[in-house]
Amino acid sequence: MLPNGPPVGYPVQFRVSGDDPQVLNRIANEVAALMETHPATRDVNLNWGEPRRALKLVIDQDKARVLGLTSDDIRKTLAATLSGTSLTEFREGDKTIEVLARGRADERNIASAVSDVNIYTPSGRFVPISQVAKIDVVLEEGRTWRHNRLPTITVRADVAGGVQPPDVTEALLPQIDAIRARLPSGYYIDTAGAWYESRINSQPIQDAFAVIIFVVLVLLMFQLQSFSKTMMVVLTAPIGLIGVVAALLLFRAPMGFVAQLGVIALFGMIMRNSVILVDQIHRDIQAGHDPWSAIREAAVSRFRPIMLTAAAAVLAMIPLTRSELWGPMAIAIMGGLIVATLVTLLFVPALYAAWFGVRQPGEEPVRNTAWIMSPLALVQRLTSRLIASKTLRKVQS
Repeated sequence: MLPNGPPVGYPVQFRVSGDDPQVLNRIANEVAALMETHPATRDVNLNWGEPRRALKLVIDQDKARVLGLTSDDIRKTLAATLSGTSLTEFREGDKTIEVLARGRADERNIASAVSDVNIYTPSGRFVPISQVAKIDVVLEEGRTWRHNRLPTITVRADVAGGVQPPDVTEALLPQIDAIRARLPSGYYIDTAGAWYESRINSQPIQDAFAVIIFVVLVLLMFQLQSFSKTMMVVLTAPIGLIGVVAALLLFRAPMGFVAQLGVIALFGMIMRNSVILVDQIHRDIQAGHDPWSAIREAAVSRFRPIMLTAAAAVLAMIPLTRSELWGPMAIAIMGGLIVATLVTLLFVPALYAAWFGVRQPGEEPVRNTAWIMSPLALVQRLTSRLIASKTLRKVQS
């Protein structure tokens, strides 16, 4: 499958870092065996750690010293035969072509070069390299990956369909921590893959979230000119989560990074509808309507504009639902906005009436209950009682 966002390759990854490749291989195989036990992992593998056959030049240092040769002399002679030595450069138009002197194609093999190539000694004689060196077949690492300048083996796995990679990683972390606890000194296991990338990408939003909330509260205060009404509007924002969860479960869409962006945008849309209702109620009360009628008429008069704007936003999101990347965001906004719009038209008027103690004309008000619904009124009431108590003490004294 084609991944979305930053390329991570296999979505579930753990990096094992240390100095000794053999120890790394042992730890990585232990991590791989643990990952294979999870029912959602597929194709668990290591990015390196399988030795390859290689030809190694072993120099007899005693013989080389007798002939006055060093390892560097032998290396340079073999390099000139196998790779070539730069003699000059040839210019052809605007291109520069390097001229190399090296052995024939049938001689550019390290096994035949050791037996056939002669090396010039300080004594003025030519000696076959086979007199001072031999070829051994060994097993060595064909590739070494490094992370933070340490050799690192990455244990990787794919996941089954319908399962989110961060959830699989979260399920494996407690068992990985048990392996971490018994690691030798200088060896580490880091979490990578989709789990790591999702946290890196969401961190800037989390860092700026407090600033975003502060700016939203300031703008609401400028619009509503009331602490109580501002808090009332803010309390309506979480209503959209009901529709978000239902829509994501219904369409089996992941609650990933783009869906979280959709939820943040959804909160703004819901609070906008609440501001429209609260502001209309306030305008009707200022126009001379009694509070009960103002609440009722505001909900009726604002019903069509709120429903039409919500419907326009929902319909605009339909084409995005087919997108692999933006689909979860569109589904989250659609589900949350549909439910929140319907609930807001009932919830905000009821909350306004309960918050400010509004009663239907002719109904006897319940004493000492309206102030309970308003935190600001509660603070004012407690403050007035405290001042009255201090004043009474001064009079008595």
